Amino acid sequence: MSRVSRRAFAVAALSALTMAPSAVAVPGRRRRAITEMRGMWLATVANRDWPSKAGLSAAAQRAELIAHLDTAVRCRLNTVVFQVRPTADALWPSPYEPWSQYLTGTQGKDPGWDPLGTAVAEAHARGLELHAWFNPYRIANHADPAKLVAGHPARLHPEWVVPYGGKLYYNPGLPEVRAFVQDAMMDAVAKYEVDAVHFDDYFYPYPVAGQTFDDDAAYAAHGGGFGSRADWRRDNIDRLVRETAARVKAVRPTARFGISPFGVWRNAATDALGSDTRAGVQTYDDLYADTRTWVREGWIDYVVPQLYWNIGLAAADYAKLVSWWAGVAQGSPTKLYVGEALYKAGDPAQPAAWQDAAELSRHLTLAKEYAQVRGHVFFAAKDVAADRVGAMARVVADHYGQPANPPR
Repeated sequence: MSRVSRRAFAVAALSALTMAPSAVAVPGRRRRAITEMRGMWLATVANRDWPSKAGLSAAAQRAELIAHLDTAVRCRLNTVVFQVRPTADALWPSPYEPWSQYLTGTQGKDPGWDPLGTAVAEAHARGLELHAWFNPYRIANHADPAKLVAGHPARLHPEWVVPYGGKLYYNPGLPEVRAFVQDAMMDAVAKYEVDAVHFDDYFYPYPVAGQTFDDDAAYAAHGGGFGSRADWRRDNIDRLVRETAARVKAVRPTARFGISPFGVWRNAATDALGSDTRAGVQTYDDLYADTRTWVREGWIDYVVPQLYWNIGLAAADYAKLVSWWAGVAQGSPTKLYVGEALYKAGDPAQPAAWQDAAELSRHLTLAKEYAQVRGHVFFAAKDVAADRVGAMARVVADHYGQPANPPR
């Protein structure tokens, strides 16, 4: 009997079948390994991607989660960015915050299993990286603190909370808030072998017309020495980023820290260093997130700007933004990946470009012109699975002919 096990033979056969024709092994030639980010976001807020609805049994939730991981493998992805703290809550047993309502339908109710622990183990078993995705300051997608579970930190510390735009947020201007949200997130980093900590695009909330984010008291107490409230707010977010980066490295040195901001830092009409865009939101001015500085200074390990627009869009052209971000990343230790709007493909509400299944594939072709672009992340898991018009299948066929290792 051969010393090669049945499992080893099956793995070798599968590997040969999944190699692109140009990558088939040639005697005497060593196959070069591809290294690039191929990721997907797995969103849990409002049950966007997972679980499909609140209140499923633990077994059903687990089965759905594993199905998403298997879909990632089937599409030759190598990273899943899993949202584990969507609204000041937790998808693991946390001593700081309640269980997420998106699991059972009731905030604080134990779901009977550990989603984050399971996700890490099952992702790693499939050769996938698992990046733990946290939203730092969002408390609730409603404005009633009484709806939060008794004992919620936001109810224990009402002075930390700012209602705005029909939602509740922690105040980024309070040092005690900044320390608390880091403690809550770092609990997961300490307990689980996550490959990265990931923030999305929410820092100070997106502007709501006619409303004011009331941080007057915090500004009076802590804003001395700053030329403007805007400068003070940006410093608050800068501190969150630098402190989180340092704590991640101290607690889990092998883990990385990445952020996926809104795709426009500033328009060129606002700042000569900005992009050739006419975006209605600029992260520097509206979210107080100086994303360009974070990259240039190497405060974060990777950046995934959400370039959720088609090639040629007048206000925000994907092609111009890829070029701009490549220039920002050039010479920086921060790796650049591109966030891709798979969710727009085939959506009848979107422009004509998104009705073409090849639009996303063209994005990847264009991005290959820039050495700084080290891969892509797709929003989001439900759309990877459904693949409404075959845009993801086209990406896989055109660009993912063989497996790839994630960058480190």
